[in-house]
Amino acid sequence: MAGFTLLPSRLLAFPSRALPRRLHHHHAKLILRCKMSSSSSSLTQSITLPSQPNEPVLVSATAGISSSDFRDAIDSSLFRNWLRNLESESGILADGSMTLKQVLIQGVDMFGKRIGFLKFKADIFDKETGQKVPGIVFARGPAVAVLILLESDGETYAVLTEQVRVPTGKIVLELPAGMLDDDKGDFVGTAVREVEEEIGIKLKKEDMVDLTAFLDPSTGYRIFPSPGGCDEEMSVFLYRGQVEKETIRQLQGKETGLREHGEFIKVRLIPYRELWRKTADAKVLMSIGLYEMAQREGLVSSQRLKPNS
Repeated sequence: MAGFTLLPSRLLAFPSRALPRRLHHHHAKLILRCKMSSSSSSLTQSITLPSQPNEPVLVSATAGISSSDFRDAIDSSLFRNWLRNLESESGILADGSMTLKQVLIQGVDMFGKRIGFLKFKADIFDKETGQKVPGIVFARGPAVAVLILLESDGETYAVLTEQVRVPTGKIVLELPAGMLDDDKGDFVGTAVREVEEEIGIKLKKEDMVDLTAFLDPSTGYRIFPSPGGCDEEMSVFLYRGQVEKETIRQLQGKETGLREHGEFIKVRLIPYRELWRKTADAKVLMSIGLYEMAQREGLVSSQRLKPNS
């Protein structure tokens, strides 16, 4: 077996990590002028964006949001990254035809000491018509997914995870994936860590191919899985390796995940030729499209791997 280490079947525990900063980070610096007021009946904050300096934005909280959660929401990387995206080159406010009037913070979910999920409603209006555009936002930030292809005895297998997904009400077969732990942007490091946690194999960063890096620069080299309601932007990585048949046997049905975090995961291996019809996971289908097109364009090799390569 080459290119990775198969870890023993056990419950994995990982300490908190400081992640290096990704090089390709194109957000401009966001300058905000803020004024905050609070009372027993309301929480509000006024912010001024560089793109509309004469039109302050009122940020408020719905009933039930504590003052500390409200402050954390305003200061969170999730909210600030959303504001940066509004004013980016392809942002909604970039050409001045639209304006952000107010934001209502509706929900804050903490992951330990940091905000994991943030839900808010943004009132953005088209200046010419005065019409408001749909603006309910579920913010969860950047994430990664990994397409792992293992070749053995003339067959290529995709390595998937079988997980409980409460929002769907189903057990879902999907790519190994996960959210970035902070706002420093180490996408490839997160991808390697998620594979180790969810699959139980240790990959090398230098063996990972960023399939989303082949996209046009206008995309920011990310995929938006559900842009109608969620800010999540995803990088999709590829790993290819050749292994013995025994490794395939050991991985199939292996139980992994961080049980103390509520992860109950089983590893499933699917022949790649059958992958496109075996799951409804959008990450799987997107990764197939990226991989196949990258092969067609000669950006990744389509040749079968040699042992110990």
